Amino acid sequence: MRAGRAVAFVLVALWAGQSIGAAPADFGPDGYRTARYRAPVGIDPAPAGHIALAAALMLDPKRDALFIDVLPVEGGVREAASGRWRLSERHVTIPGARWHPETGRDPVDPVLWRGLEAEVRRARARQPGIPVVLFCRSDCWMSWNAARRLAAAGHADIWWLAEGTDGWHDAGRELVEIQPVAIPGR
Repeated sequence: MRAGRAVAFVLVALWAGQSIGAAPADFGPDGYRTARYRAPVGIDPAPAGHIALAAALMLDPKRDALFIDVLPVEGGVREAASGRWRLSERHVTIPGARWHPETGRDPVDPVLWRGLEAEVRRARARQPGIPVVLFCRSDCWMSWNAARRLAAAGHADIWWLAEGTDGWHDAGRELVEIQPVAIPGR
């Protein structure tokens, strides 16, 4: 294992309260989770922040913050040219959220990542300083990865909602069906 990768893994493992004997192959050299994304997450995605579910529930996703769902598409296929997804099953999310699937993976598809960053820039052109809340489901490293990566890229006011759609629904809030954002390839 390269020294940088080992150090990144040790730091992530310690922050997450995991033993150093956990699988270092689950983390890439930059400290992002690369495998077994559905597992308890015990640390904040610094430099992004963690938003408490109670605080997120006070926000109107259509007005107060840009909510971005990064849950992957299960069994779906993306047409590279048009960027449209063919889904094998429906997806429900927080009303007003935008769905940018697969952007929490590591490594991330650069086309999909540019699409997510463009969404943030457009939202902030309309409403400067609007907070961005990234989520998927509870115990999901994908939203942790995406929030951390977005903040590390220099975007301010980036928040991770650890409970995701599970917490939102458990709090008595509705979920609505949504289609993924189409990100055409080059």
